[in-house]
Amino acid sequence: MTGARCTEARAAFDAYLGVRSRLPGARFGRGWRVAESLAEIAAPFDLVLLDAYGVLNVGESPIPGAAAAIAELRAAGKAVAVVSNSAAYPKRVMMQRYARLGFDFAPEEVVTSREALLAHLADAARLRWGAMLNPENGREEFEDIDMAFLGDDPADYEAAEGILLIGSDGWTEARQRRLEAALRARPRPVIVGNPDIVAPRESGLSREPGYFAHRLADATGVVPVFLGKPFADIYALTLAQLAPRLAPERVLMVGDTLHTDILGGRHMGFASALVTEHGALVGLDPAQAIARSGIVPDFVLRSI
Repeated sequence: MTGARCTEARAAFDAYLGVRSRLPGARFGRGWRVAESLAEIAAPFDLVLLDAYGVLNVGESPIPGAAAAIAELRAAGKAVAVVSNSAAYPKRVMMQRYARLGFDFAPEEVVTSREALLAHLADAARLRWGAMLNPENGREEFEDIDMAFLGDDPADYEAAEGILLIGSDGWTEARQRRLEAALRARPRPVIVGNPDIVAPRESGLSREPGYFAHRLADATGVVPVFLGKPFADIYALTLAQLAPRLAPERVLMVGDTLHTDILGGRHMGFASALVTEHGALVGLDPAQAIARSGIVPDFVLRSI
């Protein structure tokens, strides 16, 4: 772990601490149990929800042993699902990625904040949306949405009746400043398809739509609607698809980020397990991070 990566992890953690007031509440236990693997703690649970980045993969690289751990859970009779804030790509692309990484998930076992966003838009007022999303990702699944990609043309910012923050690949400081100015001049709804502030990649932590959404809120006073972990919509969608009658205490949420995975799981009444070896807390002392945040997992694992 380089000094730069540690500095990056500390800055990301401080950023999450700084936006705690915009995140949901939850109740926590007083302590946690350290365990070697998911198999050691899975017995009381019927459904195991897994974050992707930092738990199953880092960028486009699978985490060693993750596929075997999932196979072990299945062999023990556990239902498994990925619950991810990866909103920039359609389901087809996500399934291809997991197959390429060596995972055997069925489509119904992968639930993303993109799906929560699409469900929200289906019930929302029909507006002309301006989208933070790389045009190279295309319009797949957004064909019925009146949406323009926000780039370097000021007219697109002026014409938008609402803003969708979906994927930050290709987003620039100039575009962020233009968006902030547009919303100060004329406040409009902002919906965030990926609440993550950072995500672990091979080269370090990337800045995700949540990072820009919180900056936008600070600069303009516009309070965004967040769809994805740690907010309830994505979990409700997951349970509706997989286990609509399952009691919350029979669900285990596994993730690498206290302010998304662990907070979100506890917000729903699930048990939670924090993974520390590959994700957003790498380079930090987990016990100190838990104490500073006040977000307490039920379990702490190095890896799944």
